[in-house]
Formats: sequence, C-alpha cells, structure tokens
Amino acid sequence: MTPLNLPQFEYKIKNEDGKTFLFDIIRKKFVVLTPEEWVRQHFVHYLINYYKYPKSLIKIETGHRFNTLKKRSDIIIYNRQGKSLMVVECKSVLEKINSKTFYQVATYNMTIKAKYLAVTNGLKHYCYIVNYDDNKYTFLDEIPSFEDVN
Repeated sequence: MTPLNLPQFEYKIKNEDGKTFLFDIIRKKFVVLTPEEWVRQHFVHYLINYYKYPKSLIKIETGHRFNTLKKRSDIIIYNRQGKSLMVVECKSVLEKINSKTFYQVATYNMTIKAKYLAVTNGLKHYCYIVNYDDNKYTFLDEIPSFEDVN
C-alpha cells in the first residue's frame, strides 16, 4: 500500500479467496483492505496512540440519516457521556481533499452535531471546530488531544 503521512503501526493482514484483509481493532474483525481502509486504520491508530482517544469511544462506519438518505461516517468519536465529539472523513491517498470533502463531513455533522470535524487522505489532515452559535468553522493547527477536548 501507499506510504502515508501518518505513523506506522503494527497491523495484521490476511489473504483469503483472492482478497486482502486488514484487522480493525475497533470493529474487532478483519475487513477488506481498500486504499480508504488503509488510511482509516492508520488514522484510528494515530488518534489512539498520539492523541490518547480511547478505543472504546471510537466507532467506525456508523450509520445515520440525513433527511431521508442513509449515510455512513468513517469515524465518530464520542465523549465519556456518549455525545458525539468528532467526525472524521477518510479518503484514499489518491483523492485530493477539496471543498466537496469538507461539505461531505459538514453534511454528516448536521445530524451528528459533533464539536470537531476532521478530514484526511493519509497525506494531508485537517481539523476544525464548529461554533454552533454563529455557524462558523475555525481550522485548528493540529488535532486536539482527548484530554484537551473532554
């Protein structure tokens, strides 16, 4: 897989029926290894190991509704009270992050109502905070640690 701008981690890979699978520590199962999954797994480990987000408060590919449409968020992190804290949208390293990416995560957040939004393609990572009082987004220099947001 393509090298990313994220720290390496120890991962488990298996091949079965001509497909490659990667073990997901959150879902506790092997999942098909796609370019987006490669980014998602690296980013999850990054959040856990460097920013101290507890594994137990992270959900991957959580289903939710936006109007009448069913949507799936790549990563949602909750606080200890069970309220959505951060929504992360992961893209393949081959995809550029653009206004559509930011719009996508903001759209998901209309129903989730997280305080922080992040997007990554494994090479570039952006995080911003939502101010619901004046409907503004403020980009952050880096991802806040769990201790700083909780």
